[in-house]
Amino acid sequence: MTTRAGSGHPLRVLIVDDEPLAREHIQHLLSEQPDVSVVGQAENGEEALEAIRRLDPDVVFLDMQMPKLTGLDLVREIGPSFMPPTVFVTAHDEFALQAFELAAADYLVKPFSDERFEEAFRRARERAELNDLDALREQLRMVLETGAAAQGGRHTARAGGYLQRIAVQGRGRMWPVSVSEIDHIVASGVYAELHLEDETHLVRTSLNTLEEQLDPEQFFRIHRSVIVRLDQVDVLIKEGGGSYRVQLTSGKTLPVGRSRREELELRLGKI
Repeated sequence: MTTRAGSGHPLRVLIVDDEPLAREHIQHLLSEQPDVSVVGQAENGEEALEAIRRLDPDVVFLDMQMPKLTGLDLVREIGPSFMPPTVFVTAHDEFALQAFELAAADYLVKPFSDERFEEAFRRARERAELNDLDALREQLRMVLETGAAAQGGRHTARAGGYLQRIAVQGRGRMWPVSVSEIDHIVASGVYAELHLEDETHLVRTSLNTLEEQLDPEQFFRIHRSVIVRLDQVDVLIKEGGGSYRVQLTSGKTLPVGRSRREELELRLGKI
């Protein structure tokens, strides 16, 4: 794709969403932006596939949950090397969103505010005008590795194998972290903290979803807010009042939920 943005031509935008009102809303917001031309709309993944190849847009607003082809299916079909800067749109702020925000120019969670749309569109325009797509395409490849299983939930994750890498970002760059490097994971609001030996990364996902995606032979949820890698557990400590904590090989101690203690003992016995 050879982008025309920034060369005196309007920014060419394609809107992909299976909901007519959603497409209309995005078109209305784009109509208020200077130097923008909506070159087409598509209501499902198959139409979007044809439209991207035929219209060669500068930016795509892409719904993730669509009939026939999902957003990730579409990326896979087009190929990361041929995807324009993309703003992913989703109604589900779950684990897959972690990958989407790393791989996209930006993402929008329905319902989104006009201000949030402005921010996402600004980032997409900057991507297109800079014509700096190499990093974006590498990130899209990351989506296909770390995000595809997440969109389908537990069954897709089981069929495709457990999560092996998690994409993290910081200081304007993105890179994969192997799950084998993770000592433990702690819930932090709508985020999860990945604790490695000497660094911590914040990712936007729930502990519930991570628990489903990680290999239960390696990881165990010891508390409603903590997952540990079992081979990092050094000792189970009994405290007063019948409560327990684990001490990791790093020396870090973490709480164990009362309902999780017996199963944890069984799991530790298998290591």
